[in-house]
Amino acid sequence: MTTPEKTGLRERLRHVLEADDGMSTVEYAIGTIAAAAFGAVLYTVVTGDNIVDALTGIIDRALKTTV
Repeated sequence: MTTPEKTGLRERLRHVLEADDGMSTVEYAIGTIAAAAFGAVLYTVVTGDNIVDALTGIIDRALKTTV
């Protein structure tokens, strides 16, 4: 037979083990950090000389194409 103290302790323990309060905050923080890092890498790639030269070449060829 279980006593009320054991039942209450069991319920509290189950709540602590199953509760995921705060998980969304951590997930949002990790997602924000990942997005900022991706943005920094993308900015570095796009502003590099090779990309600017390649885009300029594509635009020049497109403008000089005869239809």
